[in-house]
Amino acid sequence: MWYNNADAAYHQSCTHLGFTHLMMEGIAVCTHRNLSPSHPLFKLLAPHFLFLLAINTRGLQKLINPGGWVDKTTTMGCNGMFEIVKRGVKAWRLDVHAVPAVEIARRGVLDKTVLPYYPYRDDAVAVYEAIEKYVKSMVEHFYDSPEKVEEDGELQSWAAELVKSKKRGGCGIRGVPGNGKFTDVEQIIVTMTAIISTCSLGHAAANFNQYDEYGFPPNYPGILCGQVPTQKVGFTEKNIFDQLPSRSVTLDTMVVTRLLSSRGTQALGDFEVQYLYDPVSVSAAKQLRQDLRSISEAIRKRNQSPHTKFPYPWLDPDGIPNSISI
Repeated sequence: MWYNNADAAYHQSCTHLGFTHLMMEGIAVCTHRNLSPSHPLFKLLAPHFLFLLAINTRGLQKLINPGGWVDKTTTMGCNGMFEIVKRGVKAWRLDVHAVPAVEIARRGVLDKTVLPYYPYRDDAVAVYEAIEKYVKSMVEHFYDSPEKVEEDGELQSWAAELVKSKKRGGCGIRGVPGNGKFTDVEQIIVTMTAIISTCSLGHAAANFNQYDEYGFPPNYPGILCGQVPTQKVGFTEKNIFDQLPSRSVTLDTMVVTRLLSSRGTQALGDFEVQYLYDPVSVSAAKQLRQDLRSISEAIRKRNQSPHTKFPYPWLDPDGIPNSISI
């Protein structure tokens, strides 16, 4: 329980809040600063920023405020959470942590012979590749020559601000291809795909299983009482129960994680607002939806198989929203 308590602190601070909500908020602001609403890449990204600033503002007011939900229901509290975020973002790289296959390979479990059943890996890589195919078809249409990349002032300003340090008013993101200056189409494709992926499948994987994990405190406790054990023997059942949170704290945890695990927006590819109407973009979006339907069918078939002991529904594209909206 104490190990999972530590893991929960990292999950809420970095995996969930820091690496999706906060990281993508900076990119959303950067996008609005540098890309005009008529810019094709603004239109490509806009559906994936829907409600992001609103939900982050709400979260800061209701959950991460002094004396709020995080202080009441987690061992680390708000101060601990922001300390973990501060340390985590220093190591986060867009070209590693926002690209599932790269991040999973870095942990040594991309090879199915090493870890045969790892549904997060299989589903995340499949959805990411569908998004990449979608982005590639449109970016190559808009930038059909190297000159269009190099001469696009808005694009280059956006790239520069993504990597500019926070002290100088930028996002301070590491691992952006080109490191502040795009010179070819592939760099744009990787960057755009990583952002859209994080706003959709990245947040879905971090967020929507929260009630199933946190709703039963002994499984994945956000908070425990007393001291971390320093020995393996000598504990009674009472010792264990004494370390669990009170009934009211447990209820608070269940209510909020249940809310956070709900979906109120449309599925990935079924955009709430359509920004691009040219034939290439319309065709690419249609192909994305077809690809995601195929992935969804494969996931459901696997989860319903009698051989699947632990179903994993969290990255079924039907349940992945377009944006970080909760």
